[in-house]
Amino acid sequence: MPTQDPEAMSLVRRALEHYCNKTTDQAPETLSQPISAYIDPARFRHEVQALFMRLPLALAMSIELPTPKSYRAMTVMGLPIVLIRGEDSRVRAFLNACRHRGALLCRDGRGTLERFVCPYHAWQYDLRGRLTGLYGASTFGEVSAETHSMTELACEERAGLVWAALTPGVTFDIDEWLGDFVRPLEGLRLANWHLYEQRDIPGPGWKIAWEGYLESYHHNTVHPNTVGKFTIGNLTLHDTFGPHQRIVFGRRSLPELLEQAPEQWEPDKHIRRIHLGFPNLAVSGVLGDHCLVSQVFPGPTPETTVTRQSVLSAREPCTEEEKAATEAFSQIGLKAVRDEDYVIGAGVQSAIHSGANQAFTIGRNEPAVQHFHRMVARFADKARAADTAR
Repeated sequence: MPTQDPEAMSLVRRALEHYCNKTTDQAPETLSQPISAYIDPARFRHEVQALFMRLPLALAMSIELPTPKSYRAMTVMGLPIVLIRGEDSRVRAFLNACRHRGALLCRDGRGTLERFVCPYHAWQYDLRGRLTGLYGASTFGEVSAETHSMTELACEERAGLVWAALTPGVTFDIDEWLGDFVRPLEGLRLANWHLYEQRDIPGPGWKIAWEGYLESYHHNTVHPNTVGKFTIGNLTLHDTFGPHQRIVFGRRSLPELLEQAPEQWEPDKHIRRIHLGFPNLAVSGVLGDHCLVSQVFPGPTPETTVTRQSVLSAREPCTEEEKAATEAFSQIGLKAVRDEDYVIGAGVQSAIHSGANQAFTIGRNEPAVQHFHRMVARFADKARAADTAR
């Protein structure tokens, strides 16, 4: 008899009830979003500053920094960032720029290093970012570690993810930020997975791109040969954890449970949970031995994004069968996003200035999309009030 997790059982019962009744979780009413919310440059700049530059972002997974001295360098919305796991096993985040003349200390990518050495003038920093030496020190003049160490960013590791704020001096309490959301995130055990593949995918505007992660209303029409083959369209469970969310889709196999006694159910074979960390993290596609992690970052304009898509497997695939299964999962994730969601999004983007719509209507059956837009407004307003008070 299978071991049954009470929460999973509760979720699968909710999903099965919706399936039988041809219903879904719903918001109390529809929500109107003005087109300016998607295209206004001033609003876009403010929201990026309020959300992406001040709030904790999940910049990497713990498995990208597997051992002491591991680093992960990346460009995030034009900012050069480097994450490093110190010899004390703590992950720290820095702006990836020398404090002398601003050269990049390391190229984007991952690996291990003993120290940071600037390729321009050979200034050196230890793994805590502290200036430890410079070439020709006796001729250069007075500088010190107190004034010229690397610029550190607030950084915490939790639930198999590395969280950082992109603005120097901004601090956060990761436990306060995640709240009850940490429990379902920790349940994914992301620190135990194998990183199979990672890629950056260009896409349409941030909100247009992100909305596609938040509902199953489009699955039958947009994804009939990918995601839609496995999930039931327009059947979604919705739970919130402060600004964060979890949505649950019913798998095509869900009605099989009607022929089984509840004590025989294996819930996770029949539902798909998607964990959505505000404002841009999606952990989804947990299907047997595979998982998809997506981070959607705004581009320099309201019309562009970059999505970092990470394909995880429960273990490093070794046999030909394991390799084929993992590659098939990877290709479905790529096709569903790049060739389906973002193609539709590009069409929305091309028509959004046409005047056909003065506002978009978010349906009652799209509660996660509604919650996202309300959280954007809440944090944007909060930042505006803080700026006014200063």
